[in-house]
Amino acid sequence: MQEQRVLIAGCGDIGTRLGLKLAAEGAQVFGLRRTINQLPDGIHGIAADMADPASLANLPECDYLFFTAAAKSREPGVYRQTYVDGLRNLLAALPSPPRHLFVTGSTGIYHQHEHDWVDEQSATDPTTDSGRCLLESEQLALHSGIPATIVRFSGIYGPGRDHLQRRVLEGIAAPAEPLHYSNRIHRDDCVGVLRHLLQLHQDGHALKPVYLASDDAPTPIHEVMEWMAEQLGVTITRREQVRRGGSKRCSNRRLRASGYRFQYPDYQSGYRALLQR
Repeated sequence: MQEQRVLIAGCGDIGTRLGLKLAAEGAQVFGLRRTINQLPDGIHGIAADMADPASLANLPECDYLFFTAAAKSREPGVYRQTYVDGLRNLLAALPSPPRHLFVTGSTGIYHQHEHDWVDEQSATDPTTDSGRCLLESEQLALHSGIPATIVRFSGIYGPGRDHLQRRVLEGIAAPAEPLHYSNRIHRDDCVGVLRHLLQLHQDGHALKPVYLASDDAPTPIHEVMEWMAEQLGVTITRREQVRRGGSKRCSNRRLRASGYRFQYPDYQSGYRALLQR
């Protein structure tokens, strides 16, 4: 990859792994986060808080900007501060506009709950404060005057994201009724999707304003947990609802059509390596 200056704002797990990949390919990568002591070599740390405009006074010029912030809690105020105020403050502090802005969003903005298929053209009328904040953040990016692309990730799993495994190890699985579809994407595919879209832009392809990023196989959550219990040799002893948004099925057709190929196209391939660890 030609020498590019990339700023990753909210440089957590996904941002760090993306940054390392881009740095290895020749990019100059800046990682913005509140504490930078955990950033690995290869990423130039910028200690700043996007909720505090004064801390953003000396941002570097960049060719590409990734906004990969993640709220620390589901409190509405925290969501607004992270996804709306944080992005607004960041954009206002840029010394010059980048060539392209990438924002990681969520399928939590969809309100559909009757096992509907959803894609980038589906209506979005979120019923929660967190969903409304995420949708407002999307609109802020798309109307910023900077060419922007939103990537709506479904449920991210992978190393360090083991909530479901822990429930299963306790002998808990979701009930078969009411039916509830689960949509997932492995952490490594989140990184892969962002890298793929950046490469498309660098190669001169026009990007869509929104991509839905989820694996090939929406699956009822009870099936995922029962399969996991079988792999772990655990007997399910109780059924509990897994608190999630509405039951829907996410289509990745647009992302697939762009040429992306999933490392983990379904939950079995993704979880198998995790469970073996």
